[in-house]
Amino acid sequence: MSETLPRLSPERLAALPAGVARPRYDRAALRPRIVHLGLGAFFRAHGAHYTEDVLHASGGDWGVVGVSLQRPDQRDRLAPQGGLYTTLRRDASGDAARVVGCLLEVLVAPEDTAAVLARMAAPEAAIVSLTITEKGYCHDPASGRLNRDHPDIRHDLAAPEAPRSAVGFLVEALRLRRERGLRPFTVLCCDNLPQNGRLLAGLVHDFAAVRDPGLAAWIAAEVQLPCSMVDRIVPAMVPEDLEAAARATGCQDAAPVVHEPFRQWVIEDRFVDGLRPRWEEAGAQLVAEVEPFEHMKLRLLNGAHSALAYLGYLAGHETIVDTVSDPAFRAFVQRLWAEEIIPEVPPPPGVDLAAYAAALLDRFGNPAIRHRTWQIAMDGSQKLPQRLLGTLRERLAQGRPIPLLALIVAGWIRYVGGLDEQGQEIDVRDPLARELRAALDAAGTDPAARVRAALGFGAIFGDDLPRNGPFVQAVTTAYARLLRDGARASLAA
Repeated sequence: MSETLPRLSPERLAALPAGVARPRYDRAALRPRIVHLGLGAFFRAHGAHYTEDVLHASGGDWGVVGVSLQRPDQRDRLAPQGGLYTTLRRDASGDAARVVGCLLEVLVAPEDTAAVLARMAAPEAAIVSLTITEKGYCHDPASGRLNRDHPDIRHDLAAPEAPRSAVGFLVEALRLRRERGLRPFTVLCCDNLPQNGRLLAGLVHDFAAVRDPGLAAWIAAEVQLPCSMVDRIVPAMVPEDLEAAARATGCQDAAPVVHEPFRQWVIEDRFVDGLRPRWEEAGAQLVAEVEPFEHMKLRLLNGAHSALAYLGYLAGHETIVDTVSDPAFRAFVQRLWAEEIIPEVPPPPGVDLAAYAAALLDRFGNPAIRHRTWQIAMDGSQKLPQRLLGTLRERLAQGRPIPLLALIVAGWIRYVGGLDEQGQEIDVRDPLARELRAALDAAGTDPAARVRAALGFGAIFGDDLPRNGPFVQAVTTAYARLLRDGARASLAA
C-alpha cells in the first residue's frame, strides 16, 4: 500500500490527517545547535522527542544534525523526507502517530569527515550528544579505560584529523574549537553505561592526553560531560511498521520508529555556559546526581532485559512479551528482582523499587511492543559488565547466594556458543563473537571447560571473577543444567 502514496515531506505536513501530531513551530527558525552521533531509532524516539516538545512549548532554535558514524542507510531514508519521520506510540489501544521536525540534516561520517567536524566545531553547536551503543566507545568494559588496541582508536591516534571513532571526533572537534578561540560544546552521553558522562570524560582524556597534554588539560577544565539516564523501549523496525505509519499519515515514510508510551530522561544539570533546551518543560528530570537513577535502571530494567533475552531466546521465545507471558519466565524475573537485584540497589529519592519492578513487568508485557529477544541479546560482551556483573560482585562480596544471576551468565555462555536448544545456528552479533565461539569450540563438550573458556575473557569478567570459586561453581552448575534440561526447565527449578 505505502508504495502508492506520496513520500512524507515538508510540503505534505499541512495535508496530514487531523489526528497526526506535527510540527507547529517555524522549522525555518531552527539552527544546528545539537549534533547527535549515532542517529538510531532510540534517539529519534527519545531525545528528539523531548526536543520536539520543547520547541512546541516555547519555540527556539534547537535544531538537530544527525551523524551516522558507519553507514549511509539512515541518511538515504531521511534526506528525501527533509529530515521528517513518523513516530508511533504503541500500546494495546493502538497507535498514536506523530511527525517529528527538529532533525535538520543527516551526515555520514565515512563519506564526509570534514562536514561532520565542521558542524561540531561551528560556533552555534552547543551540545554534541551520543547514542552509539556500548561497543561504540572503544573501551574495555571491565576496566572502563580506552582500548588503545581498538582498530578505530589506533587509526585516530595515527590520523587524528580524519577520525573514525566517536571519541576521535569529539577530541578533534574540541581541538578545532580551542584553536579558533571558541567555547567548547557540552558532551551529553545517552547510552546505558554506568556514570556515562564520567566514563566518557575518562576516555576523551585518555585519547587527548596521547595527542596533546595541553589539549587534554583544556578539555578537563572547560568541557562539561554530564551524566544522563535514558529509558524508553524502542523495538527494531519491521516491515509492518512501514505500513502502520502509512495508514496513519497517508504518506510513505522510509524511517518510522515505534515506541512504548513510557519515557524517562534524567540529566545532570551541568552544561557549558548553561546552554541547553529547556527539556524539563517536556518532563525531563534535571538533577544534581544521576547515579541513583541510572543504577536502578541498569540493574533492574537492563539486567532483567538481558536475562529474558538470553534465556528466553534459548527457550524459543521471539519477543520479550512472549517471554514474560510464559509463567515460568514471569515468576523467574520477579524472583530475580526481589531476591538478587533489589537488595543491592539503593533506591533513588522517592522511588519504591518493588513498585518500579512491577511497573517494568507491565511494560515488558505490553502486547503491542514486539521487542525481539535476539535484538536485546546483541553485544552481550559489552552489556554484561554494566547490567549484571556489578550486582554479582556485590553479592559475592557479602557471601550472598547468586543462583539466578549465575543462570543468566550461563545462558549468555550457551547463547554465544552459537547453537540453540534445537541445535540450530544462532546469529550472534557481538564484537567478540568470533573469539568467543572459537574458545568455546576449543574447550570441547565438558561444561566446566566451556565455562572456564568463557570466563577467561578478561575484558568482560576482569581478573577477579574467574578466580572466585563460588562464582565459577555457580555458573558451571547452571550451565550444566542448561545443557541437560534446557532454559525453561532450568529456571523453573
